[in-house]
Amino acid sequence: MALRHAVLAALLDGELSGYQLTKAFDLGVANFWHAQPQQLYAELTRLEKDGLIAGRAVVQETRPTKRLFHVTDAGLAELEEFTAASAKPSFIRDDLLVKIQAADHVDTEALIAQLTERAAFAQAKIGLFGKVLRTMRGDRTEEEFLLHGHRIGPYLTCLRGLAFEQGNRDWCEHTITVLRDRQQTHARH
Repeated sequence: MALRHAVLAALLDGELSGYQLTKAFDLGVANFWHAQPQQLYAELTRLEKDGLIAGRAVVQETRPTKRLFHVTDAGLAELEEFTAASAKPSFIRDDLLVKIQAADHVDTEALIAQLTERAAFAQAKIGLFGKVLRTMRGDRTEEEFLLHGHRIGPYLTCLRGLAFEQGNRDWCEHTITVLRDRQQTHARH
């Protein structure tokens, strides 16, 4: 997947400025595709040049003029072609896993500290995902929203982000327990 497809997907809900796009990425798309703000702005320029999005200037009284972008018919066709193609399986690439791989030969206190930090990060993201999901579905139950909601794509990807972070938190907590138990067992011997 190219960044262009992630940007096109993020713009499906309506016009966004570059700033709003970076915020939308932080709350939704970043669950499965990470990009720095400068990458997003550069991609907006390329997409507009390629005719996949269109931008318009909005004059603001107390702020600089901003540009709002929306997906064009050509952009929708690009997304249609992208979604029809086979998806490649994803792979984990995480430096913390490399460190844990070496757990039998390194200072486990340093690993426990990093795992604790990662678990706290995951817990914070879990809270954020819960809030976003509640906002998306409003007063509907999840089942009602998934059957009758206007746009379920962002909701489903948010659910995946939630499950991902829950898995991260649970794995970190389990790994901390294992490392601590091993420390105690080795200290007794």
